[in-house]
Amino acid sequence: MAKNKETAGQPVNKIAMMALLMIGSFVIILMQTSLGTALPALMTAFDVDSATVQWLTTIFLMVNGIMMPVSAYLTTRIPTKYLYLSALAVYIVGTFMAWTAPTSEFWMMMVARGLQAVAAGIVMPLMQVVALTLFSEESRGKAMGSIGLVIGMAPAIGPTLTGWILDGKHEFLGMSIGGDWRSIFAMVLPLAVIVFFLSIFYFKNVLETKQVTLDIRSLIESTLGFGALLYGFAMVSNHGWDSFSYVIAPIIVGALIIAEFTRHQFHMEKPFLDMKLFMNKQFALTTTLVSLTFIAMIGVEMVLPSYMQMVRGLSALDSGLTLLPGAMMMGLISPIAGSFYDKIGAKRLAIFGFALVAMATLPYYYLTAETPTIYITALYMVRMAGVAFTMMPLTSAAMSVLPRTETAQGTAVNNTIRQIAASLGTAILASVMQSVANDNMPKASLKTADPLSYASKAIDATLDGFHMSFFVAALFAVAALALSVFMINGKVVRKEEKEN
Repeated sequence: MAKNKETAGQPVNKIAMMALLMIGSFVIILMQTSLGTALPALMTAFDVDSATVQWLTTIFLMVNGIMMPVSAYLTTRIPTKYLYLSALAVYIVGTFMAWTAPTSEFWMMMVARGLQAVAAGIVMPLMQVVALTLFSEESRGKAMGSIGLVIGMAPAIGPTLTGWILDGKHEFLGMSIGGDWRSIFAMVLPLAVIVFFLSIFYFKNVLETKQVTLDIRSLIESTLGFGALLYGFAMVSNHGWDSFSYVIAPIIVGALIIAEFTRHQFHMEKPFLDMKLFMNKQFALTTTLVSLTFIAMIGVEMVLPSYMQMVRGLSALDSGLTLLPGAMMMGLISPIAGSFYDKIGAKRLAIFGFALVAMATLPYYYLTAETPTIYITALYMVRMAGVAFTMMPLTSAAMSVLPRTETAQGTAVNNTIRQIAASLGTAILASVMQSVANDNMPKASLKTADPLSYASKAIDATLDGFHMSFFVAALFAVAALALSVFMINGKVVRKEEKEN
C-alpha cells in the first residue's frame, strides 16, 4: 500500500475508510439524476420555462465532465483526506444553497448544482484510486465490485427516490420530509454532514502526493474543450443535431480544442491528462468497452422512463418503481462480479455481460402500449445484471495493465472518456427517438378532423421512436460484445505485483 508521512507505520482501517468513501460518494452521485423527475415542480416554483430549468441537469453534466480531467492533478497534489473532506464540504455548501434558495433567485440553484457537480467530479475518480491502492491484486476485484454499487445504483435510484419524496410527507431521521422539491436536498444534507465529521477521524492519507505544478494552459484547454463538447451533446435533446448554434458549433469547437489539448499533452514531460495511455492497446480497448457499458446503461435509463410515462401514462414515481428492481439487481451482482474477476479476469465476464445486455435490450424493440409492466421490469433486471458483470471488472482490467504510478492518470482518463460517452449515448438515443417520432407523426389537420385517430397514430409514432432508440442501444451492446473477444485472457497482474 502506498504510504505518505501521515500513514507510515500507522494502521489504516480499510473497511471504515471505504465505507465512508462509498456512502459519501453515493450521496453525492445521487444528485446526478435526482432532479430529472422534479423539473416540472421546479419550473412552477421558480416560474421558469422548460429550457431554463433543464440547465439544472446540463450544468451538473458539464461541470462534472470538466472536473474529471482535473482529478489526476488533485489526487496527486492534495493529500487524500483533505481532498475528500474538501469535496464533502463543497457538496454540503451546494446542497444547503439548493435547499434554501429563494424561488426568485434561480441563479442560486445553478450555482448550487455546479458545486454539487464539482464534488461529484472529485469523489468518483478518488473512490476508484483509493480502492486500487488500499487493496491487493488478489482482492481488488471485490473492492471495485463494491464501488460498482455506488457508480451504478446511485444514478439509477435517484429518479425513483425523488418521485417518492414528491409523492407525499415521510419521516426520515426524525424529520418530516417530502411533498416539495426542497425535501430532495433536505434528506441528503444530514447524511453528508455525518459522513464529513466521521471522515475527520477515520479517513487517512493513503495516496502518495507530489509537488506537481498545475499547467494553466492545459487546465484552460481542458475546461473549454470538454465543456463545449458536453454542452453540445446536452443540447441535442432540445434543439436537435441540425442546430448550428446550440449543437454543431459547440461540438466542433470542443473537438478542435480537445485535439490541440491532446497534442499538447503528448509534448509535456508531465502531462495534465496523460493521453499517451491510449498507446497501450489493452487500456484503450477496455476503456472503450467501459464507455459502451455506460452508453448501454445511462442511455436506456433516460429513454425507458419516458416510454413508461408518455406511452403507458405512469407517474414519475411508478415508472421509477418499475425500474428499481433493476438497480437492486445491479447492487446484488456487482460484488459477485468483482469476486469472479479476481478468479478469471474480465474477458469472459465482459462477453457474458454484454450478451445479457444485448439479449435483454432487443426485446424492447417490440414494446407496445399494452406490454405487461412485469415483463419490462424483468428485462431491465437482466440488462442491469449484464452491466454489473461488465462495468467494474472492465475498469479493474483497464487499471491493471498500467503501472501503479499511472493509476491516478488512468482513472482520470477512464472517467473522462466514460463521461463523454454517457453524454454522447444519451444524446444519440434521445435524438433518434425524437426524430423517428416526428417523422411518423400524423398531420395536424387530422387532430381536428378525427381526434381519436390522431391520438392513436400519435402514440404509434411515439412508439416507433422508442423502438428505434432501443434498437440502437442494442447495437451498442452487440458492438461491445464483438470487441470483447480481443481482450487478454485471464486476469492481468501488474509486473510489480508479480515481483512482490
